[in-house]
Amino acid sequence: MNKNELANLNMNPDFQRKDSTHQLIFQQNHLEDLFNQFVIFIDATPNTIRTYRGSLKQWFIYLRQNQIIQPTAETVRQYRDHLQVTGKKATTVKNYIIAVKRFFAWTEEAGLYPNIAKFIKSGHLSKSFKKDYLTGSQARQILNHVDRSTLKGKRDYAMLVTMLTMGLRTIEVVRANIDDIRTKGNTTVLYVQGKGHEDKDDLIRMPQHVESAIRDYLSVRQTKDLSEPLFISTSNHNANGRMTTRSIRRIVKTAFIAAGFDSPRLTAHSTRHTAATLSLLNGATLQQTQELLRHRNIGTTEIYAHNIDATTNPAANDVEAAIFGKHI
Repeated sequence: MNKNELANLNMNPDFQRKDSTHQLIFQQNHLEDLFNQFVIFIDATPNTIRTYRGSLKQWFIYLRQNQIIQPTAETVRQYRDHLQVTGKKATTVKNYIIAVKRFFAWTEEAGLYPNIAKFIKSGHLSKSFKKDYLTGSQARQILNHVDRSTLKGKRDYAMLVTMLTMGLRTIEVVRANIDDIRTKGNTTVLYVQGKGHEDKDDLIRMPQHVESAIRDYLSVRQTKDLSEPLFISTSNHNANGRMTTRSIRRIVKTAFIAAGFDSPRLTAHSTRHTAATLSLLNGATLQQTQELLRHRNIGTTEIYAHNIDATTNPAANDVEAAIFGKHI
């Protein structure tokens, strides 16, 4: 925010001076202007702006419903508790509070309102995942169950093996084009537009089996335009068009069920968990698995290692041996 913008905002009657500190009065008819000034400050991507808009909308609704025009730190705590008791997921609560914290960091820096959320914790996330992963044999069973005699079957197989092996998110599969497959040295790689990225600036090494499956699919598809989507729709209403994340999730779930793996904890995102877990179980380091999944924070990758350690922990068997005098 430049000086002129700040001066104009400070002249707004919704801002009052009190003890030499600008106190922001949250009037509903000026919230859009307030948010627009916040957006200028954070200089974020369109996706991030949409996320902040949705999150802060809930905060302002809470203020309006409770007739609060000068929130305090206690207001933020009560809002966090409100989100929890109304059944919001832990990740949703965390994201909503992060947005509030970011917003008040801006209001304080702009001299508009003190940062009342500075010391508020955004919430605790469990160090485990909500979705299950597949073992190597289970993944192979699902892949072997796909009928590869049709164009759709070849596409589904190639897409599944790509997700299971390379850990792609559904949105990354949607964004992938044929010409994103390139050669680096003696290796075939796939350039990926990752989560929160505007460009395809990440690359993942493509295993030979994955490349063979994709080449088999593309040879039958017989496309000449390399800028086309890597995987295209075969549905009547979107034939040859770019697939959606929804359709990909449905295809993956259908393949799981067809192979006998019908569980609410097995979804398209389970393919990513599978790639991560099998990577670590088969000798990859945390850093190598982090690079595969493109995690910004290695702490996210460490969750997989933590879960593996828990499943292989022999302590319970040792206690059993102490009680019964033998290992079972």
